[in-house]
Amino acid sequence: MVPVAQLYARDIPLLRPPGRSDLLEVLWCPSEHDPDSSIPVELSWRTAADVTDALAAPPEPFEADEYLYIPKPCVLAPEQITEYPHLGELPEELREQIKDPALWQAAGIVVDEADPQQLYDDALSHAPGWKIGGWSRWGLTDPVPRFCVACGTAMVPLLTIASSEWERNTTSWIPYEDQPAGAPDDIWFNPPGITVLDANRLQLYACPANGGHPHTSLVQ
Repeated sequence: MVPVAQLYARDIPLLRPPGRSDLLEVLWCPSEHDPDSSIPVELSWRTAADVTDALAAPPEPFEADEYLYIPKPCVLAPEQITEYPHLGELPEELREQIKDPALWQAAGIVVDEADPQQLYDDALSHAPGWKIGGWSRWGLTDPVPRFCVACGTAMVPLLTIASSEWERNTTSWIPYEDQPAGAPDDIWFNPPGITVLDANRLQLYACPANGGHPHTSLVQ
């Protein structure tokens, strides 16, 4: 298995590590597994102070898809943002309000009357890219609750591993310092250089009642 992410609780309070742990290490197998093309993932909670003999470089995998699942080394810069649930997770009444262009215009926002929910999808709901917590991004399946196999508690998103930091059809989620002068079609930003199952996202879920309980994953 190869390292995918190393996250410190001091940088990301949402991690809620178990016990005295303050470091989350995420590893995965760098190749897809048949018959469902799954990607085995391992979460390792550690205490940074106990790591006294760190390797300068991780061991090379014996067999791997280098162009898809071997991340290029890069530094994370956590930034707290506000996002909203996927349209499918909202009550019917609220979904209908989002689809009504008159309500957007009353708030001083110009939208495309043919599809006003596109603004919500692109600019407000489920931010793209790598993220801790937040809302799930659905699309390959409808929203489905996930429950901890150890205690039955409803699980929450822990980490989203994405094939790109933002999408070609919107600049809404791009940090100001990274926004290029070109058109959105020219934008593609993927520092780790990985592509998850046909350019999708691997979402990891954790039990909020006990961080030591088994995680689960979902591709969307």
